[in-house]
Amino acid sequence: MDRLTSAARLMIVSDLDHTMVDHHDSENLSLLRFNALWEANYRDNSLLVFSTGRSPTLYKELRKEKPMLTPDITIMSVGTEITYGNAMVPDDGWETFLNNKWDRKIVTEETSKFPELSLQSETEQRPHKVSFYVQKEKAQDIMKTLSKRLEERGLDVKIIYSGGMDLDILPQGAGKGQALAYLLKKLKSEGKLPSNTLACGDSGNDAELFSIPDVYGVMVANAQEELLQWHAANAKNNPKVIHASERCAAGIIQAIGHFKLGPSTSPRDVTDLSDCKMDNFVPAYEVVKFYLFFEKWRRGEIEHSEHYLSNLKAVCRPSGTFVHPSGVEKSLQECVTSFGTCHADKQGKQYRVWVDQVLPSQVGSDSWLVSFKKWELSGEDMRCCITTVLLSSKNKTVADGLTWTHVHQTWLHGDASSDSATWFF
Repeated sequence: MDRLTSAARLMIVSDLDHTMVDHHDSENLSLLRFNALWEANYRDNSLLVFSTGRSPTLYKELRKEKPMLTPDITIMSVGTEITYGNAMVPDDGWETFLNNKWDRKIVTEETSKFPELSLQSETEQRPHKVSFYVQKEKAQDIMKTLSKRLEERGLDVKIIYSGGMDLDILPQGAGKGQALAYLLKKLKSEGKLPSNTLACGDSGNDAELFSIPDVYGVMVANAQEELLQWHAANAKNNPKVIHASERCAAGIIQAIGHFKLGPSTSPRDVTDLSDCKMDNFVPAYEVVKFYLFFEKWRRGEIEHSEHYLSNLKAVCRPSGTFVHPSGVEKSLQECVTSFGTCHADKQGKQYRVWVDQVLPSQVGSDSWLVSFKKWELSGEDMRCCITTVLLSSKNKTVADGLTWTHVHQTWLHGDASSDSATWFF
């Protein structure tokens, strides 16, 4: 959160499984559409928060499997853990708060008396969360009896049932809603209360998110029965909470447009990126647009045309340089020529390119230094490099776009390509 010196323009707080991430979308198109929209229009002045029932272990596994962005804040284990930034630094104040009237040993003792409860994997058992599987028809009776027994033992707990099978026991002060309320209070105390907050979810453990005052909410089209029932009973007449007609991340984009929270057209939905009309220079948008063209060219989704290659050469300074992750330095013009020979080399294959954490910094009256992570997915091989680009508006109009003067890349975590010859820009 320290990245922003003032209030965020928008804070999105989203569940992951079946909300941000569509497990029925093998191409991850809705997620990639959201990624492009966020990085082009929101990353530098807004906050992205992932709020998931997953433990840190399962959250990190998901990030290896799906083309997900890096959030500014991660809320895990059904709101019992809050961490910040790339290093996922824990919020010690939140952990201390949750210790009130909580004793994990007592919870374990009492739940062991219910043979209907099946303990989830060890990775899902956390300091402030004990998780089980339970059959749907038995859930309500067990929750009622167990709640009474734990209260008699002096604990103040919350029992959440979601997904038609998951039962989580947490401190009363925990949960996705309380974690969001805590964050908003913390941001407000720092003078950084977001201008708007949008909560996004699909299941019962997301219901609390929609109960926080002054927060917009979207239940994605594929929301589960338990969340729809909660909405009918508690928020049916709340105009700030909608049930989207689009699935998962597409529903989040839909909500941004519905509530008029900012731009809601993903660059991935623009047919001809060269026709994008901008009022001023937007370095982040230029980067996103560049790599979308890169992907479409190699997938063969745009025709092989000298027009495109000449346009690409026009945005690269003749004396510009590219430092390959291997350390080899080439001219940008040489890279464009080599890139031209790779048209449709990924046609019919699973191949995607996206950028993450696109952060521009103006370093002169007409120049910007933009840092980001460039990701490529080819089949099951996912690679990333840390990229820094120097862009210039010297002698350019907004319609011309910015000039790429220097590109420097280094592999992330030893992601060195076995075929470095086809790693461009």
